[in-house]
Amino acid sequence: MRCPYCGSLDDKVIESRTMANGENIRRRRECISCGFRFTSYERIEEKPFMVVKRDNRRQPFDSNKLSKGIERALEKRPFSTAMVEQIVTEIEDETYSLGKASREVTTADIGELVLKRLYEIDKVAYIRFASVYKHFEDLDEFITEVKSLEDQAKQKKTEEKTEEKLSEEDFSLKS
Repeated sequence: MRCPYCGSLDDKVIESRTMANGENIRRRRECISCGFRFTSYERIEEKPFMVVKRDNRRQPFDSNKLSKGIERALEKRPFSTAMVEQIVTEIEDETYSLGKASREVTTADIGELVLKRLYEIDKVAYIRFASVYKHFEDLDEFITEVKSLEDQAKQKKTEEKTEEKLSEEDFSLKS
């Protein structure tokens, strides 16, 4: 650390204290050359969590953008503000865990997380978000997405009925 009085780089730490918030360390130093005492502060410099856009630009993650997109998709749907906040928090947590190692995540990954979550809670919101996220060019792409939703719903009902029959048969065999 450079002495603010004489400019020398030789100093010694006399005392170190963690600040009240635990994020900073206060160090009392003494210049070995001139004996001047001064204080320095240390803190961890965190690298911001970045989002990689489709054109490979990078920008800091902004949960407000995520929130606005989800709110738009759920607009005029029966969901409270608290529910929207919970959804945003869950997706934000998943996003951070997804990009934990590299400290960055793609917009495609975030979009897929949002689509997955909206699909689970509200199909209309899912279609609204998908129409913007997937850049539907014409009505045919929109209709194809709705039909795929219907097919998935039918498949799920069929699987549930099959599971019910199997559990009924299993119960009757045990009796």
